Amino acid sequence: MHNMRHSHPGIHTQPVDMKSAWGKLLRFAKPWLPMGLTGLALAMVASIFALMGPDKLRDMSNTIQAGLLGALDMDAILRTGIFLVALYALSSLGHYIQNLLTTTFTQRVSQALRGSISRKINKVPLGYYNGVSFGDVLSRVTNDVDTIGQTLNQSLGGLVTAITMFLGSLIMMFVTNAAMAATAIVSTILGFGLMILMISRSQKFFVGQQRALGQLNGHVEEVYAGHNVVKAYNGEREAKDTFRKINKELYRCAWKSQFLSGLMQPLMGFVGNLGYVCVCVAGAVLVKNGKADFGTIVAFMVYVRQFTNPLSQMAQAATSLQSAAAASTRVFEFLEQPELSDESEKTQRLEPEQVRGDVEFSHVHFGYEPDRMIIHDFSAKARAGQKIAIVGPTGAGKTTLVNLLMRFYELNGGEIRVDGRNIADLTRENVHDLFCMVLQDTWLFEGTIRENIVYDKKGVTDEQVQAACKAVGLDHFIRTLPQGYDTQLNDRVNLSAGQKQLVTIARAMIENAPLLILDEATSSVDTRTEALVQAAMDKLTENRTSFVIAHRLSTIRNADLILVLKDGDIVESGSHQELLDTGGFYASLYNSQFEGTVA
Repeated sequence: MHNMRHSHPGIHTQPVDMKSAWGKLLRFAKPWLPMGLTGLALAMVASIFALMGPDKLRDMSNTIQAGLLGALDMDAILRTGIFLVALYALSSLGHYIQNLLTTTFTQRVSQALRGSISRKINKVPLGYYNGVSFGDVLSRVTNDVDTIGQTLNQSLGGLVTAITMFLGSLIMMFVTNAAMAATAIVSTILGFGLMILMISRSQKFFVGQQRALGQLNGHVEEVYAGHNVVKAYNGEREAKDTFRKINKELYRCAWKSQFLSGLMQPLMGFVGNLGYVCVCVAGAVLVKNGKADFGTIVAFMVYVRQFTNPLSQMAQAATSLQSAAAASTRVFEFLEQPELSDESEKTQRLEPEQVRGDVEFSHVHFGYEPDRMIIHDFSAKARAGQKIAIVGPTGAGKTTLVNLLMRFYELNGGEIRVDGRNIADLTRENVHDLFCMVLQDTWLFEGTIRENIVYDKKGVTDEQVQAACKAVGLDHFIRTLPQGYDTQLNDRVNLSAGQKQLVTIARAMIENAPLLILDEATSSVDTRTEALVQAAMDKLTENRTSFVIAHRLSTIRNADLILVLKDGDIVESGSHQELLDTGGFYASLYNSQFEGTVA
């Protein structure tokens, strides 16, 4: 499990900075803001049309009331009815177009966010991923972006509509009858106060919910990735306990946030019903005293609904916007991570086919943390075509040295030169073009065997693929598969660890770069396969400068130069026999293989 070395950090539930989160999101969405603002403006216009309805409804009610005592003016009622239908039709059309624009706006923003995160993943230094779980990063791409998109789509238009209806109905109520308007407003003050209190209390739980969800994804991803290890070491109980702990925290945050937000609807329903009762009582008194007519009461019944419903919608939108703000904070927290330095101004380039293969380490210093150096003043030279073996105990800096050679990390001091060129003066892409790698951890993707071997190399023929597979002893096995080289690698077609390693070795052969890195390349194969692989490696290393990292020292006896690392420094260097003759640290490492002690 790649990430079990990291303990799960505590789930902090402090409120996010809503203003900062939305400010960043608005700046990001700037290219599509005109579309979004147009949609919101249409929502406002559609709401204004709806607000004009109750006033006409009052006229119709008064006309009907007058007709009950005399002749009913059907023409006036018909004209008012047609006008009302037109108003509500225009309102519906406005909301339809608004929904179309808002949906397009939010999906464009969501698409751009996912694209930005995808690009960012390739620009963030590898050191960032040493401190986070892959599942948490994936949660930002999926759960958090989805939360932002859904909230923007469902809440923004509704929020603008609610605010417009709220303010518009408030104005219209005072214009129609100030006394009844005051009665309706007083009944909603209590609801407002409770709503604000709930929003302030629930915000931190929405933040905790998003963070717990990210941690849960990270835990599940790493447990499933290392499922065999969990089973083999009987780690199910610990894995389940960790899952239950995070799941319990997710439940706590989700329950509290959803419970508090769920109270909004019944609370606003109570406030609305209370408003109806108050308006009816106050209206009856005013009608009795001759200060209002029956149509005014009818209009106010509609206005109270238009006044109280937006409160519920605003409360619901506010809680959703808190969740989106929490998700936005996590997304932009990742997007704002420091990136690898810009290399657009670098013009120097080494063409792979022109590289001789001379490599020099000159006084290299490096530490993953500036105050914790793990490679101290490392210097070495490798001539073109040489096979350089790097050995040493675990933690000596062997793999780190290869990562520096590939420019996966930047040096704290010194230089690494290829054919006399400082690799810091070349672009990272150019440096990567100079190397082919076979690592201890095999990496295969879902696709055919041929696609896995060719990978990103252009212009590779089937004959070249087959020749590479024959060289590593994989061709016969592939031909026994139902579709041969076109066999899809997935959950139903499992290769052994050794076969996966052979595929990666064939991939390195196809890459055909001038420099080669082998990191524990034969650690996953059996003795017979190792002999085949070793022969393939000898062929692969011909006319290439190769760097071989190995704990099994028997595999590097034919190396031209062996560098012995200990605590980040070269303590010995020379050929296999020279180092044995000196009887130093390398000799003790080599002989320990036959004494049964751990190297």
